[in-house]
Amino acid sequence: MRKADLVVVGAGIVGMATAYQYMKRFPDRRVVVLEKESEAALHQTGRNSGVIHSGIYYRPGSLKAINCRRGKALLEAFCEAEELPFERCGKVIVAVDDGELPTLEMLYDRGKANGVRCRMIGREELGELEPHAAGIRAIHVEEAGIVNYRQVCSRIEAKLRGGSGGEVVYGARVTAIRPGAGEVAVESTAGSITAAQVINCAGLYSDRLVAASGQRPAVRIIPFRGEYYHIREDAHQLCRNLIYPVPDPAFPFLGVHFTRMIDGSRECGPNAVLAFGRESYFKHQVHPGEMLDYLGYSGFHRLVARHWKMGMGEMWRSLNKGAFVRALQRLVPDIRAEHISPAPAGIRAQAVAPDGRLADDFLFVDAPRLIHVCNVPSPAATSSLNIGLHLVERLVEADRS
Repeated sequence: MRKADLVVVGAGIVGMATAYQYMKRFPDRRVVVLEKESEAALHQTGRNSGVIHSGIYYRPGSLKAINCRRGKALLEAFCEAEELPFERCGKVIVAVDDGELPTLEMLYDRGKANGVRCRMIGREELGELEPHAAGIRAIHVEEAGIVNYRQVCSRIEAKLRGGSGGEVVYGARVTAIRPGAGEVAVESTAGSITAAQVINCAGLYSDRLVAASGQRPAVRIIPFRGEYYHIREDAHQLCRNLIYPVPDPAFPFLGVHFTRMIDGSRECGPNAVLAFGRESYFKHQVHPGEMLDYLGYSGFHRLVARHWKMGMGEMWRSLNKGAFVRALQRLVPDIRAEHISPAPAGIRAQAVAPDGRLADDFLFVDAPRLIHVCNVPSPAATSSLNIGLHLVERLVEADRS
């Protein structure tokens, strides 16, 4: 049986960044990444907006706030050192009516508490930054940026493979994790391997691997599909950089927004509609077994009971392009249905507690020789290099105890 010092399950940007940080900390040790797909970053990493988040949204002192601020600096330094394209283009978070002003003020206070460079601006300055954006007031987040996270992940993989002990194995779907005396056995479709320690970064299947290791998951992953639209080139002027709404504080979703991508294209979205499977990127994709898994979960029942109106609204906007456009027009009134065409969707791995509450912070669960990364939605990509440092430090602390 093959052996390693660390096995990381999942070759998304969090898993790859964690393996990379471990290799940097312990260059003489062996780290192996197991990935069920044929290449890295095919799911959440490669299907997001490509935004480098500033940390303005997150409760001061939370894991999201801490890791986002530190991770942003590490990500930008990595891109500069590796000559990867990124840009600090700035974003505006726009209040379109008086009812949104208290939440806008709360976000501004959070931003200041988290050390984010941001300013409260009025309608006139908003018009200078984003001439087509509607709004009575906005926050200008000067340091928000854009990058291609798939490119970043690819470069991290090259650095990992370039080390003396780094390896990435594709086509390796993990089927069991068996902790034992002094080591952990990991079984996969590419064979078995034993390791001194294991980190589960399986994203949409992270809770399944908690169960596969013999533990009872404290949360369940519910998949929410985020649907995007390309903005036609002759309508690019409607969005100069990043235009975001004031989010609903009851949900960890940021709402449909406008994004300039690092390649110069424009996208808008996403919504947040319940997916009919953990990797059901298309409306017609249905995985009955996976659906039954969460439809039978008490936390899902309580989530629906609490937020069914929001869910129905998201479903309607998914099925009706006109309804989606009307949501976009709250931010940019000049956008029209003919300006947009469907873009690839993403799926958010959202952890839901048994009481139906959406986990609103990163969640890491320790076990002997194991760390389960159970909830790392946005801003996980921005935060990934610091999440990696954080997880490696947890491994070191576990070794000492």
